[in-house]
Amino acid sequence: MTGKRDYYETLGVSRSAVENDIKASYRKLAMKYHPDKNPGNKEAEEKFKEASEAYEVLRDPQKRAIYDQYGHQGLEGSGFTGHSGFEDIFSSFGDIFEDFFGFNTGRRTSSRGRSQKGADLRTDIRLSFMQAAFGVETTLDVEKQDICPKCKGSACEPGTQPEACKHCGGSGQMSRTQGFFTVRTTCPHCRGNGQSIPHPCSNCRGAGKVRISKKVSVKIPAGVDNGSRLRLTNEGEAGIYGGPPGDLYVFIHVEPHEFFQRNNTDVICQIPISFVQATLGDKIIIPTLTGERELEIPKGAQPGDVLRFDGEGIPSLKDGLRGHQLIHLDIRTPTNLNKKQEELLREFAKIEEGKFSNMFKKIFKGGTARAAK
Repeated sequence: MTGKRDYYETLGVSRSAVENDIKASYRKLAMKYHPDKNPGNKEAEEKFKEASEAYEVLRDPQKRAIYDQYGHQGLEGSGFTGHSGFEDIFSSFGDIFEDFFGFNTGRRTSSRGRSQKGADLRTDIRLSFMQAAFGVETTLDVEKQDICPKCKGSACEPGTQPEACKHCGGSGQMSRTQGFFTVRTTCPHCRGNGQSIPHPCSNCRGAGKVRISKKVSVKIPAGVDNGSRLRLTNEGEAGIYGGPPGDLYVFIHVEPHEFFQRNNTDVICQIPISFVQATLGDKIIIPTLTGERELEIPKGAQPGDVLRFDGEGIPSLKDGLRGHQLIHLDIRTPTNLNKKQEELLREFAKIEEGKFSNMFKKIFKGGTARAAK
């Protein structure tokens, strides 16, 4: 593959070009140098093949990464040898040409039997805080299109067969000459299938599919959060022409908890305590995700202090390890004191008298002295 032009230069795009830019540039070159538009023009043929080879590499993330790092020789070492001829190009890009130009290249005679994956579906599920934290197995009711049980997806009444479409002769395409080349469009009567159904299935009316309601079991893993998404393979719409079913995507919404909040795998709670408990320390029982646990409040606790229970948080989706429980202390000032309580506090205030005012005097005195210097 040595001696080849740089693929980015061939398509006229920068090395940072995104997929849409690469596709648009290839479309322009393919339209200009298409062999049906340039009959007998060898130079146009070569440019067409050159552009197609460049597009084949740059549209594929894996091939593009190899080319960016090792160039043409790297691709050759990975087994890519380019296209051997027009048939190879058209077999690779038949669908792309149809998307680009609205017509088929003419090298493909029929789209009949071309399998297509079924459509993906979405459903939303609401979980409690605890269900999201520790997982749950539940059942979803899913409405979807599934293979008709009577005709098994053939769309024909059992015992009958489809016939070749009389409008396109079974090719799935209609042809007309336009300028230098032949334009082929999808047959509007059979929609490119190349077949007609003279005796449609009475159950699905010739659709090959019927709408069903299915119960789907899903296991929600521990640690999911708001916005988490699960994919259930093959639980979407049925495919066509033997294609596989689509997938079902489950979007998760988690209800808030009255006591706990969440930050990644940590849970946060706020515990109200009295100023006496904060001053003298105490041992109290508080809730955790798995039950109750004793919390020791240290002497001299201050507003905003945060205590921690290791391993009492939410399991990680990656490794299953649990985060922490972070306990914020909310020190409450007493109200509606009785006479005895007020007397005790006034006695305490006399003992503490001048302690904080003297501290402020020292601060401001020191500041004044420093300013004077």
